[in-house]
Amino acid sequence: MSSIGSIASERQKGNELIISRTDPFIGRAALALSFANAPEEMNHTLDVDVIIPVSETSRLQEDTAFWDAQEAANRELEKDGLYITHLFEADQIFLRRDWQQHLLPVIRPPTRWLQLFRPATLDLILTKMMRGDDPQDLADIAFLIQHDHLTLVMVENALAEAVIPDLAELRDAFERAKPQVRELAKKFERTD
Repeated sequence: MSSIGSIASERQKGNELIISRTDPFIGRAALALSFANAPEEMNHTLDVDVIIPVSETSRLQEDTAFWDAQEAANRELEKDGLYITHLFEADQIFLRRDWQQHLLPVIRPPTRWLQLFRPATLDLILTKMMRGDDPQDLADIAFLIQHDHLTLVMVENALAEAVIPDLAELRDAFERAKPQVRELAKKFERTD
């Protein structure tokens, strides 16, 4: 079965895929496409998760061409066992209030017709806390903290700035993940 990274590269090489939307990727697809040294298991995600800014939500709900394009993309990706599965409205996930001010370009693989973005690493960490203390997400968070040399202070500030949707299960997930994320930040904090 193919991975998101290899399909993106194949599509780019054949100039088959042109994407003009710049909604940021999250999840393992964002990690696989953003970090050259990401652990191998991150390259085997089968879906793409995307954040839809709140300012675009109502327009997208009425935009039948967008939903038709999503269905067409899923049909195209289906033959490779891939799909676009989650389109999250920004107010449905954990992010800092100013997350859109910190978007970063995804530069792997190099593309000619495709421009992709991801949230800043601190916001990726927050999105990875959505399932609480999920071991896979915590491993991803450990990689992100270590890769970007994030300090405990940086992580604490992101936790304090996080906007959590008003759902009991999400508040509980955030509270379950916080102590473990703090421990990871302490573990990988540079002392030089």
